[in-house]
Amino acid sequence: MSQPETSAAAADDLVPKRRSTSKIWQFFGFKRDDHMQTEVICKTCKSRVATKTGNTSNLFSHLKAKHNDLYQLCSAEKSSSSGESTLVHQPKQQSISSSFESITPYPVSSRRHREITEAITRYLAKDMVPIATVGKPGFLHLMNTIDKRYNIPSRTYFSRIAIPQMYEHTRNRVMLELRDVEHFACTTDLWSSRTTEPYISLTVHFIDKAFKMRSLCLQTAYFPSEHSGENIALGLREALSGWNLNEARLVCFTTDNATNMIKAAEINGWPRLQCFGHRLHLAIENAVKCDTRISRALGVCKKLVGHFSHSWKKKEALKKAQRELNLPEHGLITECPTRWGTKQQMMERILEQQRALSQVLSENRSTRHLVPSWQDIEVLESVNKALKPLQDFTDALSGEEYVSISYLLPVLRLLNTQTLAADEEDTELTCSIKTKVLGYMEAKYEDPATQTLLNIATFLDPRFKKDYIPKEQWEEISLRIKSEMKEAQPAVAISSSSVGAAVSGAEAEPCQSATATSTKRMKKSLGSLLQTSVTSPSESSDHATIEAEFNSYILIPKIHSEQDPLAWWGIHKVNFPHLSKLAEKYLCVPATSTPSERLFSTSGNVVTCQRASLKPNKVDMLVFLSKNL
Repeated sequence: MSQPETSAAAADDLVPKRRSTSKIWQFFGFKRDDHMQTEVICKTCKSRVATKTGNTSNLFSHLKAKHNDLYQLCSAEKSSSSGESTLVHQPKQQSISSSFESITPYPVSSRRHREITEAITRYLAKDMVPIATVGKPGFLHLMNTIDKRYNIPSRTYFSRIAIPQMYEHTRNRVMLELRDVEHFACTTDLWSSRTTEPYISLTVHFIDKAFKMRSLCLQTAYFPSEHSGENIALGLREALSGWNLNEARLVCFTTDNATNMIKAAEINGWPRLQCFGHRLHLAIENAVKCDTRISRALGVCKKLVGHFSHSWKKKEALKKAQRELNLPEHGLITECPTRWGTKQQMMERILEQQRALSQVLSENRSTRHLVPSWQDIEVLESVNKALKPLQDFTDALSGEEYVSISYLLPVLRLLNTQTLAADEEDTELTCSIKTKVLGYMEAKYEDPATQTLLNIATFLDPRFKKDYIPKEQWEEISLRIKSEMKEAQPAVAISSSSVGAAVSGAEAEPCQSATATSTKRMKKSLGSLLQTSVTSPSESSDHATIEAEFNSYILIPKIHSEQDPLAWWGIHKVNFPHLSKLAEKYLCVPATSTPSERLFSTSGNVVTCQRASLKPNKVDMLVFLSKNL
């Protein structure tokens, strides 16, 4: 082997310097077993060059003395690179101190380090991102690009320190917010995670002093006990106690119609409202379950959806047929057993795509039996006509940021007079479904306590007032409202007599001291003469005030149905101090238990296949932070 080949082979045995940027290092390296890279070896003459870590002065000196041609080459490359950089960028020369500052990591206790760490923690919690993200190469590269001086903590730090600290801080803020709440409502539900671990949710709803609707997630707690009414009642009572919420201030509990939930509310003696969405779901299921025609038509729909869901060729053929027939390029919808709306949407979509489906299925003899018959089409049209208008009511009553309980009586009236009323063009099947749904809904809201709650809430909504309260119940409801107005003590309602008493009390002490020091008799002021004519507060005057406030509220015009009743109360609470207190109490009740179900949707995004090993207390923390941050 020749000398150049031997030199090249020896150079291959050397490894380059790690994280080097200088051109000089292309001529020097380290032995492979020199893991600390302490001895610099010249690749050309294989001699050892003494130099400190990161210092290249001796390396340039070695090249200049031993290998002048390589030195000239390196100098030319260096000057060329420097000249190009100066020509393009023309950077200012940094001082030594600023150069060191640009590469020195932030101290852990520095403000900048804390701000970035808190922002990452918030990102992980709010967007339900796996904590392991902080160790992924892509995220590390992102943070290094944003700020090279920030050293991101480990995933263990975020899991055991950062997220628990943010949870405690947010929990304290929520408890401080709940401390001044006078009246509140709650929703709750039970759920099993992807790992079949049982959880119980709790949300609280109230109207703040600015008359804004507030909804907070309190917990998604692990609930391994038997789901009996007694255990649920005890768990909910302990949850309210843990948040320092007084049960006496609970206006109503909105739950589904499960037997254990009904029993839990009875054991605790809490007012309970049936979830409108769940009640409507049961009403529709009850109306369609016993009809063989509907069962057959639904079976055909499910087979159709299953057939096109498991074959990409059929999906492509359906898209082609939709384009040829000028139909919307919509996919078929799969029914979800717990959501009646998906059943109606599935039928509606098949009716919409009927011609395209028939064209695709008729091309193959083995799939022609899936084509819906004309009898099935008639059944689907009848069922869809009865159920489609009900979809909007469920969506409208499931909101958390606006008043929903006062809608229930108007909605029930609308169902009775228009939506589910018999029509001359309705088929026998459509009329039957409408009658069954309406009868079921009306029967389940006939409970006296529920009727009273709905009547009061509707009256306190300035959009409706007494329009939807039955005449035979009006006298009882008006007496109940006036009675509660007497019990309410608004801070802004200060009578003139109490003001006079306060003034006289404040003036009494200086008058007495003046009398003690001087025997001269003081003249009575005009104010003191007028004060004697003011009678003391009496029960009759309170009654007159309440009557006047009650009658004034009835006489003023109702607001438009699209206006916000809470915004109206925020403006007029000075004019109606007693009634505004009742509005703050009753209008916070949600009409559905959807807020608790939304917590489980959030929990499902937290407990994913990649995060199936999360402990229940960490699930509670992450769901709480995601909803309340």
